[in-house]
Amino acid sequence: MTNIWNLYKEEYKSLIRLGLPVLVTQVGIIVVSFADTMMVGAYGVDELAAAAFVNSLFIIPIVMQLGFAQGLTPLVGSLFGKGEKEEAGHTLHGGLQINMAVSAGLTAIMAILYFFLDRFGQPEELMPLVRRYYLIVLSTLLPMSVFNSFQQTCNGFNDTAMPMWMILGSNVLNIIGNYLLIFGHFGCPELGLAGAGISTMLARYAAAVAIVAMFFNGNRYRPYAKGFAIKEGLGDVRRIVWTTSYPVMIQAGVECSLWSFGAVVSGWFGKIQLAAYQVVNTMAQLGFMTFVSFGTATSIRVANYMGVHDLRGMRRITSAGLHLNLVLATAASLIFMFGGRWLIHCFTPDPYVVTSALTLIIPLVIYQYMDATQLTYVNAIRGTSHVKPLLWISLCSYVAVGIPVLLLFAKGLGWGNIGVYYSFDVALAVASVMSTLVFYHVMRKETSAIHH
Repeated sequence: MTNIWNLYKEEYKSLIRLGLPVLVTQVGIIVVSFADTMMVGAYGVDELAAAAFVNSLFIIPIVMQLGFAQGLTPLVGSLFGKGEKEEAGHTLHGGLQINMAVSAGLTAIMAILYFFLDRFGQPEELMPLVRRYYLIVLSTLLPMSVFNSFQQTCNGFNDTAMPMWMILGSNVLNIIGNYLLIFGHFGCPELGLAGAGISTMLARYAAAVAIVAMFFNGNRYRPYAKGFAIKEGLGDVRRIVWTTSYPVMIQAGVECSLWSFGAVVSGWFGKIQLAAYQVVNTMAQLGFMTFVSFGTATSIRVANYMGVHDLRGMRRITSAGLHLNLVLATAASLIFMFGGRWLIHCFTPDPYVVTSALTLIIPLVIYQYMDATQLTYVNAIRGTSHVKPLLWISLCSYVAVGIPVLLLFAKGLGWGNIGVYYSFDVALAVASVMSTLVFYHVMRKETSAIHH
């Protein structure tokens, strides 16, 4: 143990320094997600189930947007490592343009899907709640893409603290808005689920405005803002960003499609199982968001090492990132095993929903270790900019394996939402093995290229 600490201690320190602000940010997101689910769950089971269905549909474009923006991190991270600040700002400009174009396309697709919401086999009594909430969330995709572009750029500059404060501020705004608009406190209208949607919308617009203002007015970013003002060559930048980003976007969308489909299938078994699925999915973010934090830090450091062709450093930082994420997976698992019942009761008082959610704890614990491993190696691959294999990893893990196993476990064997969650374990295990193999294949390829 002492030898491992001595070997990796500097890498642990750098990951913690970069990852802690991201972790605080993710904890803030978790708090809002928990607060949303708790407040909506306290308002009613119908509202909780309707939110689960709508959120399961929007998680695909939201994560695809975030994945596309993450393609900026290795590009600007490499430029940052070489001290090319104006070029990094110029890359942000082209990246922002293409990110907003992608967001507009996803918004249009989701707008068309609105007219087919009654075709998903969900309980009919939920449809009025679903439709109203859906339209509100639809309006938030574009400001999210703006925020994501600036956040991922700041991450590439090794500044994870500034986006953290932006998100924490918007989270506070969101929780206050929920309190006022869901229940109608202090003279505000009682809007129920729609109130939660409006609160989220206001918070997302505020975060986008705040991070843009900070970027163009902060002293630290003045050299990058100068590069942002350069208009020549943006077409080439857009093409480079697209080439780097679209595999990450598709990979993220394909991965999330399994979770989205899981919610739809859970809804086939009634609103109780759908509501339980929403509660446990919210709890699962406790692990996922923390793994993402150190996965993001790993990606940043891999990109920095990639910029100076330090392959040994890339391997070492990835191993350190895996160590930290497995420790976090153990912590999350202990919380779920010993505090799961209490957490579930925080989200809903309904005894039927609680009973259904408790059956998902065991697959949720297995999920943590698989998710921690695949997120570490997927982010390390992103840091190398060799992102095209990520698409094949996702297609194999979450479509070719995940969807058939989900249908077999949930519908074929009649396990319902329990089968849905065990299918996630299988898909994540496949993704873990494939991403590990791909990362070390990329390392061998880079080693060979340097020697030749």
